[in-house]
Amino acid sequence: MKKWLQQTLIVTVALLTFGAISPNHEIWTNLQDKDEAKQANLPSMDTDYQIDITEASVEQQPFERVPSFEESLVASAKEMSYMKFGTKIGPVIGDEFDEVIFPKIEEAIQMTLERSGDLATRRLAISERPAGDYSEKIFNVYDLDSRTDLIRFHVRTEKRPQDGYFYNFHYHIADDGFLAHHSIGDIFWSKNTPPKWLS
Repeated sequence: MKKWLQQTLIVTVALLTFGAISPNHEIWTNLQDKDEAKQANLPSMDTDYQIDITEASVEQQPFERVPSFEESLVASAKEMSYMKFGTKIGPVIGDEFDEVIFPKIEEAIQMTLERSGDLATRRLAISERPAGDYSEKIFNVYDLDSRTDLIRFHVRTEKRPQDGYFYNFHYHIADDGFLAHHSIGDIFWSKNTPPKWLS
């Protein structure tokens, strides 16, 4: 008789509330017979739980090394270079740039930093946006306090008769008033006109 009463009560509550309220399960445990095991599904209060932690089960996280100032500067330089290349030029010249040109850019940055004096007292940064269209500027390394450039990295598009288009990577330094043209290297594009930078 109790099963019939229980089912009727469930259907009544469901119909009256349109299923929005489900009957409380505590009601059903009180309606069960005494000889049924009410506590069969409940965990025992006197159960002891143990967790064995051994050295093998604990993963040790490697200590993350904070990059040096020079490493941060070089990483930003690479990021600015690829930003300038855009999605049309970057995939075509990226491999050769990484293997041939960028190590020379890294070397030029390190030489300039060594000549620029005490790095601990100087605050240096890289310009935030490369020039688009057909402009040469990739990025500049400058002193934040004096707002003067130390080194300027450029890439020029050159059309060579019979050979096609090349990208000439070079830099200028403050020591000579940015007049001398320090060549880094060339990357061949093709005989077709290259797209604009940042495209």
